[in-house]
Amino acid sequence: MNPANILLIKSHSMGIGDVLRSSAAWAALKQRWPDARLHLLFLSRHPGYPTEQLIREHHLLTSAHFVAVTTDAPDAPASQRLPRMAVYQAIDVVLHSTPIDLIIDFEPAGMRTTLLTWRLARQKKAVSVGIAQFPMRKLFYSHGSPSVEHYCQQQSSMAPMDYTEKDFVALAALGIERNGIPINLRVSDAGQAWQQKHLTDDHDMMRVTLNIGCGTNGALPKRPAMQPLVDSMVALYRRFPFRLHLSGADFEKAVNVEFQSEFAKSLAAQGMFCEVHDWSGQCSLSQLTGLLGASDLVISSDSGPYHMAVALGIPTVCWFNFETPASYHRQMGVQMVINPSADAFTAAAVQALALFDPQAG
Repeated sequence: MNPANILLIKSHSMGIGDVLRSSAAWAALKQRWPDARLHLLFLSRHPGYPTEQLIREHHLLTSAHFVAVTTDAPDAPASQRLPRMAVYQAIDVVLHSTPIDLIIDFEPAGMRTTLLTWRLARQKKAVSVGIAQFPMRKLFYSHGSPSVEHYCQQQSSMAPMDYTEKDFVALAALGIERNGIPINLRVSDAGQAWQQKHLTDDHDMMRVTLNIGCGTNGALPKRPAMQPLVDSMVALYRRFPFRLHLSGADFEKAVNVEFQSEFAKSLAAQGMFCEVHDWSGQCSLSQLTGLLGASDLVISSDSGPYHMAVALGIPTVCWFNFETPASYHRQMGVQMVINPSADAFTAAAVQALALFDPQAG
């Protein structure tokens, strides 16, 4: 098999990290078939979500199509599921001129993507791959991978499976393994333009970006408590003076303002001052690649910019309020801390930096 065009079918949350984690599987496919063109088909329950534009620009994808399966976000009062045939018609429109040799259904359960894969494989005369989560499901694919449970048993060291690894369950049917491939992202053209316009200093001091984040519905429990975060950032500043950049959505402006005030007061009490720039609500996700990509260190809660920074290859410390193994990125320059003391936080930051620059330690 040497496919020229591969269709990747996904359907889950439109969170930045949820979608970006699939980039490790895209990279693995490009390693196997360097000349293949990858086309993402995402069945979205969040029409028009900001993540769409970031993923459309992804360097590993030839195209990315986001087809709504609901009339609005699931938590909207009037949201309704669209009829299956309406979804199929929308998919036929976006894929009309796209030749497909291989279709991969990455979803482990349910019949919606299974039936869609079967239909498209017949329509495009393509080979199909999916997860044989239950025996009858395998009949709808040309090749079926083991169930998720069987895959985990084969990967005995994996406990529990992280979100990035989940896409490799489907790829097992093709004999493709992860082998440590990280998630991938590059600074976009918009990100480079943002850097040139806004980062005018001569970089004579370390640039640190802090994303407190977690302002979306249901995410607040993942946000670091203010005083421990301030204490940790002050301790880090004592170790490495830096210019601080704050990221965040427009609805996260208030928490950034609160942090900036408390951080300044704590520094002043010790006779110190830090230059701080708050970019909350001023960067698109594409522009945010510029801010994160120009940082020497990114500190974030378990939210989208954390995954973006990791994918960009920037030394990153992620602050967790509780153990969340499925969200960890176990790779060079990434440190996970759980409600750390100021000293433990600083040690994690030093470790993240030292993996890139041994002199930083």
